[in-house]
This record gives sequence, C-alpha cells and structure tokens, in this order.
Amino acid sequence: MNSYLYKHRDVLLHISFWCVYLSFFFYNINARPARPGSPESDITIAISRTAFHVAFNMLVAYINYFIFLPRFLENRKIGRYLLEFAIPFATITTIRVYLQRWLVDGYTHAEHYFYSSIYVVQMTATSLFIVIFVGMLRFAKDWFELEAKKKELENEKLTAELNFLKEQINPHFLFNTLNNLYYLAYTKSDNTTEVIAKLSQMMRYMIYESNYQQVELNKEIEYMQNYVSLERLRLNNQIPIDFKVDGDPAGIKVAPLILITFLENAFKHGVSGDNKKAWVKLSIKLSGKNCIYTVENSKINAVNSDHPGKSGIGLQNVKRRLELTYPEKYDLEVNDLPDRYYVQLKLVLN
Repeated sequence: MNSYLYKHRDVLLHISFWCVYLSFFFYNINARPARPGSPESDITIAISRTAFHVAFNMLVAYINYFIFLPRFLENRKIGRYLLEFAIPFATITTIRVYLQRWLVDGYTHAEHYFYSSIYVVQMTATSLFIVIFVGMLRFAKDWFELEAKKKELENEKLTAELNFLKEQINPHFLFNTLNNLYYLAYTKSDNTTEVIAKLSQMMRYMIYESNYQQVELNKEIEYMQNYVSLERLRLNNQIPIDFKVDGDPAGIKVAPLILITFLENAFKHGVSGDNKKAWVKLSIKLSGKNCIYTVENSKINAVNSDHPGKSGIGLQNVKRRLELTYPEKYDLEVNDLPDRYYVQLKLVLN
C-alpha cells in the first residue's frame, strides 16, 4: 500500500488539491440564494457553476503545467515564458467571461455582478492563483524525482563501497587461516584434517551467506565459534579462550563478517604460542535488538605491541563498514590498557 501511494504520489496530490478546491467552491456557490424566478434549484445552479469554474481553471492550469512551464524550465527565460503564457491565458479568460455571462442570464444583465469589473478581477486573480499553485506542484514533482535519483545514486555508491569492503575481508581472513593451517601441517599436527574441515565450512559461509546485506546472527556466531575452534586447535588448547553468548539471537540479523575483525585482532595482538600467560575473552550480550560485543585480550609485549585501534587494514575496514551500515546506531570503544586491549561495540540490530 505504501509503495503504491509513493509511486502515484504526484497524481494523488493533484486529485487531493482539486477535491478540496471543488468542495470549497461548491460550498460557497451553494450558500448563495438562487436567482428569483429561476426554474433551476439551488443545487443545480451550484453544481453547474462549480463545474464551469473548475473546468476552466483546470484547462488554463494544465496548459501551463504541461506546455509552458516545461519550456521555461528548459530555457530559463522568464520574459519569454510570461509572454507566451499571457496570450492563451487572456484568450481563455475572455472566452470564459462571455460564456459565463451567457449561461447566467443570457446577456440580460439580470446578474449585475457578472458584468462588473470586480468579477473580472476576482476571476482572473483566482485563475492566476490556481495556475501558480499547480505550477508549484510541478516543482515539487521535479524535486521529488531529483531527490529519488540522488538517493538511488547514493545507495548504489554505498552498495558498491560495502561490496568492496566485504571483498577485502575474504583475503584478509584467508591469509590468517592459511598461516594457521601451514603451522599445523608443518608440525604434523593430528588436528590438520579437522582444521581443513572447519575452514571449508567457514569458506562456505563467506562465499554464499555473506553476500546478503543481513544474515542471521546465529550463523554469524557459529562462524565466530568455528574461528575460535581453529585457534584452539592451533594453540593445542594451551591458551584460555572464553566465548560467551548471553541472550537469544534467534530472529536477529546483523551485517555479515562485521564482528570477526575484532576477534582476529584479539589473537593477533594478544596470543602467542610461547606466552603461557596469554588469554582471550569474548562476550555477546543481547537485549532485544541491542547487542553489546566485548573483546578483551592480553598483550604479547606491553612495550612494543601496536594498538589494534590505531593500525591495521582490517580494523579500518570494519570501522568504515559500521559507518555505512549502522549510521548513528553503533558505538565503538577501543582502549589500550596497561595489561590488555579492550574493545566494546554496541549495536542496534535489525
């Protein structure tokens, strides 16, 4: 229903205007008493005069709307426009005056008002007002079309940029995971086949599921859990990794692959195979459509380690995606503490 109204908004706007104007004019005419001795009823007179008045105003208004106003908008010459429009306007107005007098009393001058200068001035002023108002509807129509085109171009640009950013994620993730797989194969780990199976499942999600603008949060969490499983296998379960989900993610959708970067950074900056004090904590708390995603990790080297919030293509990528996908619906906090990195992302999901 809303799409139908939006598609036909211009026609509906014109119909609404004429319905209101016709009702107002009909009420004024009907309120006047009939001419003494007239065989016509008050309602008949009101209907005929209203139809006559509205028909001539519509004629002159839409001659301007469809013929002269488009010419003016094309060449922007107001003097030429006024001269061209004045001729048909004066002609139609003159015909209307004489025809109105003939219909009212057959030129017997019984209705003195229709032969006065006041009638001509009022009728001309009313017609001009209608012409100007309907002309403004043309400007409104052009403005709506311009805004729609701008919105369409903006959406196309944002979609292209989002697709570009998402494409950057795949090689970034694949590079990290292949490094892990190489390490396991090099050490002849028994977990190599399991890692390959996990990687295959994750790549399937990235290729098929992540092409949509929104995915089920359940699937995104499953993808992250698979990533954590790969890291546990790589580290032989020697590093404490805590991943908690509070709340029900069913029915909630999220932009795909927008949370994984913080998880990757946690292992990149906080975990080393020879550091027995390393640890990673992750939590997703859901309350309705509100999501709080928290990532904490230890530092490999508290002196020389880079702050994950100040460098890295992956994090710059996800920040840009947040700006495009969740404008004014997210809050990102990145802290470099003495003994840990702390990242908290608050999102209002769909």
